[in-house]
Amino acid sequence: MKKIDTKAFRYHEKQPFSIAETPTSIDPFYTDEADQSRQLDELAERMDQAQNRMHADEHYGLLVVFQAMDAAGKDSIIRRVFKGVNPSRFKISPFKKPDESDLKHDFLWRFWQELPERGNIGVFNRSYYEEVLALRVHPERLEEQYIPKSLVPANKKTLWEQRFGDIVHFEDYLFRNGFPIVKFYLHVAKEEQGKRLVARLEDPEKQWKLSPNDLEEREFWPEYMKAYEDTIRATATEQNPWYVIPSDDRVNQQLIIAHILTEILESLPVHFPETDEKEAQKLIKQIKKQDGR
Repeated sequence: MKKIDTKAFRYHEKQPFSIAETPTSIDPFYTDEADQSRQLDELAERMDQAQNRMHADEHYGLLVVFQAMDAAGKDSIIRRVFKGVNPSRFKISPFKKPDESDLKHDFLWRFWQELPERGNIGVFNRSYYEEVLALRVHPERLEEQYIPKSLVPANKKTLWEQRFGDIVHFEDYLFRNGFPIVKFYLHVAKEEQGKRLVARLEDPEKQWKLSPNDLEEREFWPEYMKAYEDTIRATATEQNPWYVIPSDDRVNQQLIIAHILTEILESLPVHFPETDEKEAQKLIKQIKKQDGR
């Protein structure tokens, strides 16, 4: 298996992030798709073993956040990278536009409801970061959130800075309680995204994935790139960094993410509970006696 330097994709507060200087494509870490599948299978086994230890230890949980423009590969990553994880200890939470109940709570409320338990992995397909991405591009949507007008800063820059601070405190709180967060931004070129959207429209089984609104959002590509850059700069910390993944090559993208997740799971200070050999032998005898042996 080819060694991947996962730190090359990691950004924290001491490492400035520039979206224009970050590539959407790099040299592959695989020779062909068969090689990629072999590597993913090996990493899946390691992830499963590490997650088993985390589950048995019962002190840590892991939250994985995926943020990206449409067609960047979130769904295929979740299918391929987590294929070896025990589904009973793994939960995917996709987030779309907030409904009326969500809007009558604070902006983090609906995300609290979906956090993983200790020993489990939770995956957010989009997340609370939409509150400083989509809303920044479309600030008129703030009026739907029932926030008292007296509490909304006239200068929207101040509002986003406040929300960045709220998110960092939220993530720090989770980290201090044993829930580290792995945040992935899937960095895809606009031209590559366009090719994928066209491919969806040409496939009758995938046309349903695309709506006129998706194309309208493409008109705001520069605004979204600016919002992502500012968001990553403001919320990448040493404890909860961002990983920016070149995503024009889906195969390479999945390998990089699988390596990062495997390394993080294996780095957690978790262990299987100590065993009592005498007690185990006693229970074995009891079972054999119950079975008439």
